[in-house]
Amino acid sequence: MEIIASAPGKTILFGEHAVVYGEPAIAGAVNKRATIKLKESDKGVSIFKSDDLGFEAELNTRTKKYTLKKGRPGIINYILEILSKFHDHSPIEIDLSLDIPIGSGLGSSAAVTVATLAALFKYQKKEFNRSLLAKKAHEIESSVQGIASPLDTRVSTYGGLIYLSRDKKIAKFNTNLKSSFVIGYTSKRGNTGRMVKSVKALKTKYPDIVNPIIEAMGQITEEAKLAIVNKEEYKIGALMNINQGLLDSLGVNTNELSRMVYLARKAGATGSKITGAGGGGSIIACCPNTQDRVFKAINYHDHAIKVNFSKEGVFVK
Repeated sequence: MEIIASAPGKTILFGEHAVVYGEPAIAGAVNKRATIKLKESDKGVSIFKSDDLGFEAELNTRTKKYTLKKGRPGIINYILEILSKFHDHSPIEIDLSLDIPIGSGLGSSAAVTVATLAALFKYQKKEFNRSLLAKKAHEIESSVQGIASPLDTRVSTYGGLIYLSRDKKIAKFNTNLKSSFVIGYTSKRGNTGRMVKSVKALKTKYPDIVNPIIEAMGQITEEAKLAIVNKEEYKIGALMNINQGLLDSLGVNTNELSRMVYLARKAGATGSKITGAGGGGSIIACCPNTQDRVFKAINYHDHAIKVNFSKEGVFVK
């Protein structure tokens, strides 16, 4: 029996880093996905492989160790954490297909985690719902990264464009943004865990300075929520630009990200900012009527994709 599960990546419009400290956030599932195929292994040992990422490894699910057969391990720690906590250690084979760039801020680890959990629970014939799946996926990300926002795993689980409140309640927007968006990403990968810890250290060292920055990010998210509901597209862009300045002050920007932010604005984006943890990874640009120009401008030096928001979250069959 082969189980197939798929979960979308995400982009954060507002609230990265601040959401870790209880502030609200807005994020959307994108039309880039992680797909897991899971079945019993005929090799007597658990296998994790991905043709898209060019690697294969044998897993010891009891000790969370692996033997690399080819390629680089990449996202394997999330798989080991899942299997050590939720699997009975019988030999299985996990095959990952991924069209989300790893380390780009598009939630690749969350999508892989959610899809793997869904496939494993289905394989084990366990009853589960989206609420449980999102909760357990967040626990896995927190275990691997040390500290993690619940936003990525919730978006991958539920899909759509969502608002995450201060009390961790999810509300889906009834309207999809009609503005065109472009995501630019560099070959320099971000490290979510490292950047979250870096901001935490800065906050601990300078609480009187950093706490108001975090709170201001939360207020920006609240303003953006109203702008989305009222379909004030150009206000969304202006708020993205303000948000970018605050992210820069937290030390999560890089030369590459900054270049893409300003290239996007020069090419006609009404707003552009880092999306995700920073330190590498991605920016997102709001481009009403200028999507092609912004795409070409970013793609000339780095990499760019045109983004469609996806209403579909995780599915399993």
